[in-house]
Amino acid sequence: MAQPNIIMTKLDAERLEALIDRLPNNTAPGIEKLQDELLRATVVESKDIPADVVTMNSKVTFRIDQNGKEFSLKLVYPKDADGSADKISILAPIGSALIGMREGATIAWPVAGGEAHEVIIVRVDEQPEREGNFAL
Repeated sequence: MAQPNIIMTKLDAERLEALIDRLPNNTAPGIEKLQDELLRATVVESKDIPADVVTMNSKVTFRIDQNGKEFSLKLVYPKDADGSADKISILAPIGSALIGMREGATIAWPVAGGEAHEVIIVRVDEQPEREGNFAL
């Protein structure tokens, strides 16, 4: 699957770079993937991010392509990932895959046994920037 273009707010990019800088090397398996996403992202001001793009603290509805099941998750910083089933850390493999993606995009969701399901981003239910909150 080809890497789709991603868009990220300047604030998210700065905060994620600071997060990576604070983490000791190799303490989180998602660091390399997140660094790759930051390097390939088009970075824009928060006010210029399209409303259908996943940003930090966005709530997103997905559909598993194989079985049609839908579910929603909120993309959060590690400090906010409290283990609840409705939140996913940016450092989780699927978390770093989500940032900057648009509604309608398909991403690979790693599952047990080294396989991956194709997951479609149905909609961005909540996005702080769309709601006028540029500081989250």
